[in-house]
Amino acid sequence: MTPAQPQQPRPDQGTDPRRDGGPRPRAWITWAMVAVIAVIAALPLVTGAGDHLDEPFPGADEQGEEAVEEIAPAYEPWLDPLFEAPSAEVESGIFAVQAAIGAGIIGYYFGVVHTRSRMRREQAPAPSAAASAAGTTGAPRDPDATDASPHGDAPDGTAPARD
Repeated sequence: MTPAQPQQPRPDQGTDPRRDGGPRPRAWITWAMVAVIAVIAALPLVTGAGDHLDEPFPGADEQGEEAVEEIAPAYEPWLDPLFEAPSAEVESGIFAVQAAIGAGIIGYYFGVVHTRSRMRREQAPAPSAAASAAGTTGAPRDPDATDASPHGDAPDGTAPARD
């Protein structure tokens, strides 16, 4: 008798634990993480973290401008903005659209890379267990084949011997 070999997953199975009979992912971990993130996001609003400020949550541009005015009150900017938003809400909306476009481009890139790698895995022939143990591809070797180059030269550069 031969010792039992571990069962190899079929190429079409992948590594999904639900299909492979492995342990299922715990959904409560995901929901716990979502709850923690929600608490972290809501905590400054609930505690009134910015109530003592004129504008509770100023942007980095405004904070940078205030810091420059404190350090060098006579400083004049080199350039003026190309577009001045009519209000903070419009400026915030433009920023959100910009962030959504960037996220879409990044998500598209990762989707393309994932799909290409999956297609390469699916198109690659799966080697047999004996061939992978022996370190070969599993294709039968042609007994008439030589290691000559396509130009008729042997590997050492000389012409092959003809019978």
